[in-house]
Amino acid sequence: MDYFYLTDPGKVRDHNEDSVIISENLSGEIFMAVADGMGGHKAGEVASSIAISHIGTRFREMSSVGNKEDAISWLKEAVSEANNLIYKYTEEHPESSGMGTTIVISLLTKDFLLFGNIGDSSGFVIKKGKLHKVTTDHTLVNLLVKSGELTEEEAKDHPRKNVLMKALGAMSAVEMDVFDVETDVDGILLCSDGLTNMLENEQIEKVLHESLTVEEKIRKLIYKANNRGGNDNISVALLMKEAIK
Repeated sequence: MDYFYLTDPGKVRDHNEDSVIISENLSGEIFMAVADGMGGHKAGEVASSIAISHIGTRFREMSSVGNKEDAISWLKEAVSEANNLIYKYTEEHPESSGMGTTIVISLLTKDFLLFGNIGDSSGFVIKKGKLHKVTTDHTLVNLLVKSGELTEEEAKDHPRKNVLMKALGAMSAVEMDVFDVETDVDGILLCSDGLTNMLENEQIEKVLHESLTVEEKIRKLIYKANNRGGNDNISVALLMKEAIK
């Protein structure tokens, strides 16, 4: 098993509001998360940093997340605490009002694999060389697609595609979606929309198939996203259980 993460400001933004983590505890359980902050005056990077730092610290404090039910409860509790910390920060710092962050999480143990998300950062499993998206974007456009008012193709270039319906820290309480996934996967990919807005799944899969290290795969994905415009911060966390055949 091999894993790596990297975050890059991209070609347009003057600073990076994303935060990323991969952490392994004493039981060999692996926690991965990507947060994409938002809000002017660099407040977005504060929000994403608070979220990743708090939940990551909570994970490292435990020798094990326990069984699946315990892990789900812990995930929801830790994310709720992070939400409260960000919300409290905005109350104490009025200049950062409106800041928040997306978050996408995966938690891998020998017995189960969980994903959680708020916002539009994406969580994928890699199975037989194919990317399968696990998470659901909390965006206005995705809501319109679900209701039949927009097609998938129309959604791709919609002018309001980045309008979030849910974000961490934007309200006093928020509910995270949790997904229970089979553990028989080749790998896990988490990323901010700076990657998925620039590259199609097929382009990402092509890089994953190359005979490169996990770090080299991530660097190539970021290079390709920047080459296509890099109009947002780009963050990628990749875990490979085995090489793609």
